Amino acid sequence: MSTYFKNISEGINTTVTGLKLTLRHLWSARNRRKPGDIRSGNFYDQQDGMVTIQYPLETIPIPDNGRYRLHNEMDDCIVCDKCVKVCPVDCIEIEPIRAIEEVGRASDGSPIRLYAAKFDIDMAKCCYCGLCTTVCPTECLTMTKTFDYSELDVRDMVYNYANLTPDEADEKRRLLDQFQKEKEALKAAAKPAVPQTEAPAAPAAKPVFKPTIKPKAPVAEAKEENVVESKAKTEKPAPKAPFRPVMKPKPVAEENIEKPISENPAEPVEVKPAAAKPPFRPSMKPKVVSEEPVEKPVEDAAPEITAAPIAPKPAFRPTMKPKVVSEEGIEKPIESPSPEPTQEIKEESPAPKPKPAFRPSMKPKPKE
Repeated sequence: MSTYFKNISEGINTTVTGLKLTLRHLWSARNRRKPGDIRSGNFYDQQDGMVTIQYPLETIPIPDNGRYRLHNEMDDCIVCDKCVKVCPVDCIEIEPIRAIEEVGRASDGSPIRLYAAKFDIDMAKCCYCGLCTTVCPTECLTMTKTFDYSELDVRDMVYNYANLTPDEADEKRRLLDQFQKEKEALKAAAKPAVPQTEAPAAPAAKPVFKPTIKPKAPVAEAKEENVVESKAKTEKPAPKAPFRPVMKPKPVAEENIEKPISENPAEPVEVKPAAAKPPFRPSMKPKVVSEEPVEKPVEDAAPEITAAPIAPKPAFRPTMKPKVVSEEGIEKPIESPSPEPTQEIKEESPAPKPKPAFRPSMKPKPKE
């Protein structure tokens, strides 16, 4: 039973608390909050009062930089068609007509040479990206702060900004066609008349340029002389042999060159170089100078010089010299006799020189 009456008391208390809150707001509704801008300093000071506004008679203030419905100022539009190309949802449609003369100038000085027979913006498709306002060269297309433009029919969401009526657009097209026909007639009259019997000769086609390395054609007067030169130029030179290094021969003195005597003095004398001397080969044997003249061999090969062997010196043999005691008691070393030469060096006559080995020479045989 205690739980039953406890639940009844809790229900009555919560109902009274809710009614107190409702009565307090009802008492505060005698006053209304004034519409204020969020940028104002006292926007959060109004804590009490009714916040509901009588829309659409009353609206909340919108900032000037709000990006909502598109608007086009046709007096500044040059119908450049850039907004149509950049629109990602294709909500802009333009039909331009070229004017036969300059229509006017925009506020920035740009010339206007096109009419806009159709300039429609479907705000039901617009995604409010703002790209069309960015690429506009004259800044005639802008986004306004009109945020509420609800309609009962979706077709009423298409806004027309054309500066020509349908009849005026047809008249401008007719004037443009007439202007183009007159222009073509003036061009045709400026050209010289060609007789109909003779068909105009087609211009000869230029030959295709082909770069060549051939020399220019010789002049008619010196044709025979230049033909030979041109052939020599066009002929390909024989390929050069690969470079092979060779041992350069040693220069031969002019004294060693044998000059053959020719019978006819008018004929040129061929000078033949002498055979090259063999390379120097050192030997460990000393040279022996002899008074007898040495006969030179017929060939230019350098003979090897041999000398008589020299007798070797006797080997050193140390001896212990005995000590001699004199009368005074002083020990004196015994002087040993001078050693006699064991072997006398005799000068021998030089041995006969051996015959040098045969070495071929490059000397040509003398002509008989």
